[in-house]
Amino acid sequence: MKARIAAFLLLILASTFALAQQQTPAAWAVKASADYWVHPDRVYGVANNYQLKLDVWQQHNAKEPLPTVIYIHGGGWIWGDRTGAVPQLLPYLEKGWNAVNVEYRMANVSLAPAAVADCRCALRWVIQHAKEYGIDANRLVLTGHSAGGHLSLITAMLDQSAGLDSNCPGTEPLKVAAVVNWYGISDVTDLLFGPNYKNYADMWLGTQANRVDVAKRVSPLTYVRKDLPPILTIHGDADDVVPYSHATRLHAALDKVGATNKLITIKGGKHGGFSDADYQSAYEQVFQFLDRNVQPTQKPH
Repeated sequence: MKARIAAFLLLILASTFALAQQQTPAAWAVKASADYWVHPDRVYGVANNYQLKLDVWQQHNAKEPLPTVIYIHGGGWIWGDRTGAVPQLLPYLEKGWNAVNVEYRMANVSLAPAAVADCRCALRWVIQHAKEYGIDANRLVLTGHSAGGHLSLITAMLDQSAGLDSNCPGTEPLKVAAVVNWYGISDVTDLLFGPNYKNYADMWLGTQANRVDVAKRVSPLTYVRKDLPPILTIHGDADDVVPYSHATRLHAALDKVGATNKLITIKGGKHGGFSDADYQSAYEQVFQFLDRNVQPTQKPH
């Protein structure tokens, strides 16, 4: 029954998306409602007596494991939930991918770096359960908007030496094929002081005595190196919530070490809410980037 209800929800959402984009035929919405199973409320961990959950959207008719997007919602680490993020999965479902929709602890439950540790655990859970849900663990893509963009970046870039994986039993390498970062934070320390101060970052770090050290520890710029997965960043140059400089600094740092990456600048774009044309162009470039960098698993001959 849960699967039927979820499939019906997908049908409604997909139909709405089709009408809004005027590019996805309504037939796809009907097909998707039949082809996808939704596995809601899978518990991927427990921390501070708080159950951490995710939802898996699985194309059950697939003959081979599928590329899978792992979506991490935004909200400045202080608000938001995964249920409001379902429409963000639709471009990937339309392409025939599987999808995983992740929640994590907000600041009112646990301060930084808890959200980062949670997202690392979610990635490990997906890798461990890949076979069960028809997921190709070699074609995982992390994505998210704003704080979700930050969490996608740091989940992919984090070095094990940071010591944030202790709540995640297992020895699997936490690797992804690519990251799609929608206007995410790349330097958390930059938001704690000076002209780029943001209260949401202040609330996430709280009054910890070592808050600056923690901020650096959860900043993607701390972990820039050549052997990272390909990273695509989309950011508006008029963003007043996450400074555009976070995108340009990350892009420059990745270029400097020779890491595969691309920056898409939305001219005049603020913190999301881009024009339909800008979104369409961005998603075209997203899938071009993924087509180049997320290759099918080679079968042995």
